[in-house]
Amino acid sequence: MNIPRRRFLQLSTLAAALPATSRLARADAYPAHPVHIVLGFPPGGSSDVIGRLMAQSLAEKLGKPFVFDNKPGAGGNIGTEWVAKAAPDGYTLLWSTSANAVNASLYHKLNFDFLKDFESVAGVFQIPNVMEVNPSIPVKSVPEFIAYAKANPGKINFASGGFGTTSHMAGELFKFMTGVDIRHVPYRGSAPALIDLLSGQVQAMFDLMPASIGFIRAGKLRPLAVTTAEKSPALPDLPTVGQFVPGYQVSTWNGVSMPRGTPSDIVERINKEINAGLADPKIKARLADLGATGLPGTPAAFATLVAQDTKRWAEVVKFAHISAD
Repeated sequence: MNIPRRRFLQLSTLAAALPATSRLARADAYPAHPVHIVLGFPPGGSSDVIGRLMAQSLAEKLGKPFVFDNKPGAGGNIGTEWVAKAAPDGYTLLWSTSANAVNASLYHKLNFDFLKDFESVAGVFQIPNVMEVNPSIPVKSVPEFIAYAKANPGKINFASGGFGTTSHMAGELFKFMTGVDIRHVPYRGSAPALIDLLSGQVQAMFDLMPASIGFIRAGKLRPLAVTTAEKSPALPDLPTVGQFVPGYQVSTWNGVSMPRGTPSDIVERINKEINAGLADPKIKARLADLGATGLPGTPAAFATLVAQDTKRWAEVVKFAHISAD
């Protein structure tokens, strides 16, 4: 009986090791052919610039092409839906953005559920918005802005790069948390919004730092604070909104997601290589140029960020009675 029992134990041990061996073999073999990374916005923006750099980094590290595809439309939803319907085999990735967290509650007729249909793989970077005003407005700090807005209800217009954009939602969150009555004026992109802010047609904006920082440094716009939890290295003397409005935090983040059901070893492999890419001096320098900071971390950490942002924006959408449908 000892010999068969010993043989049984050996076979049992071998069988238990097979799944782990299979996962390692699959991870080592991945990728066997080109991988596509899909961004739901047009070329040229910060997401596109950093996304292409990261695609190049992944290709160099993993030995196969990582093709960066732009599939714009419907606030990023067209590209997101395309990836949601792809096979969960690691060969179709979504370059996800904070717009995905906003769209989850902004649109009521989506053919996908961003939280349920995607695996969070890795955060890549975040960019702060800057709370800024035209210099003609007699305020130099967030508390002064709040006091001025409450003394002049409905008389301050804040511009945004469009309905449902982070610059719009940052302003709505500020209204939600402070009780001020300021009015939203949407534009078709940040550039025309900035033109009217510079001319004084609108008085305030919560704009992405890369678009505004040149005007801030030239003294043409007055920054009051950054919207992230921490100060920005690009404008180190500027306080955060959260110093005056506890709990306020907004950033435009980018990361990588995959269709739900993608093997965990592939998720972990891409996470590892993205974190390595964020340590690359070339990518770090480009992020610094944009006023952005890297978001290295685990898939779980990125999933937490996505879930928290989705919940927060749902509350703001409800408060402001916003709908894109």
